[in-house]
Amino acid sequence: MIVAKFLLAIVAAAFALQAHAQPPLKVRIAWIVPVSNIAQFLFTAKDQLRHHGKSYVAELSRFQGSTPQLTALGTGDLDIALLGFTSFPLAIQNAKMEDLRIILDELRDGTPGYYSNEFMIRKEGGANAITEFKGKTLATNARGSAVDIAMRAVLRKNGLDDKSFTVVEAAFPNMRAMLLEKKVELIPAVLPFSLNPELVANAKALFTQRDALGQSSLGIWVVRAAFLQKNRAVVVDILEDYLRAQAFLLDPKNHRAAVELASAASKIPVPALESWLFTKKDYYRPADGELDVESLQSNIDVMRELGFLTERVEAKKYVDMSYVREAAKRVK
Repeated sequence: MIVAKFLLAIVAAAFALQAHAQPPLKVRIAWIVPVSNIAQFLFTAKDQLRHHGKSYVAELSRFQGSTPQLTALGTGDLDIALLGFTSFPLAIQNAKMEDLRIILDELRDGTPGYYSNEFMIRKEGGANAITEFKGKTLATNARGSAVDIAMRAVLRKNGLDDKSFTVVEAAFPNMRAMLLEKKVELIPAVLPFSLNPELVANAKALFTQRDALGQSSLGIWVVRAAFLQKNRAVVVDILEDYLRAQAFLLDPKNHRAAVELASAASKIPVPALESWLFTKKDYYRPADGELDVESLQSNIDVMRELGFLTERVEAKKYVDMSYVREAAKRVK
């Protein structure tokens, strides 16, 4: 009996050593917008991370939008995608990715008391009311994007369908010049571009994304089910590190250090960030990382009403908060 127990102990120790000897799993994580998307610099907050470099190593990739991420998910070149309320249902409907699961809510627009994307007009020499956009040219970053859906929803509520105006696409950094040079009558302004001093001096917000959609999901972490099933422990480790690092970044007493981390990664000067980043002038970041499923469903339903979806996508079918809840228990 004693010999058997001794042998079992040796076998268990051997398995433990083998597991410990396994190299950390490389996990490919997407981000899009500098600073606003926390993954860009989250893993540089090394003092807050318990598992990075041990059970996993984050390999970050910047994407210009959601469509390339869906391609990368499909080819197995991306593990954690950053989607929004517009791209997620399209991935279900058009790409037929029924195995996608939402595991984390990173960023929301329109939460009361926090920032909401602004739709700006010139202070002088331009349209002053939504009804004046008939026959005018308006700007968007991409058809079907979050700001595009919000803009069209507001215009539709004011009696203007898609045939009532012309829309041109432009990158967010170019929006200011297009508006002030009178090439368009309305632009979507998102952080940090909405804080440009020249834009603030010469333009004003006519409405916000919150006016159009209420609260909306700008950034949700999405993973394919097979990856989750195979790597549950690692995913929980990543989310634990996320919650710990985010808590540090959002704590007002750490504000300067948080801004410096973001500045170092983005190359945006500290003075351009410190007045708004991780404050109530920023987008809302859920401390527990949990998704507001009702808000996401409302956003998706608006997309269908505007004709971007041919059928209703049931958000709750694709949500799995068990990973972030398990991670949260470790953090408390």
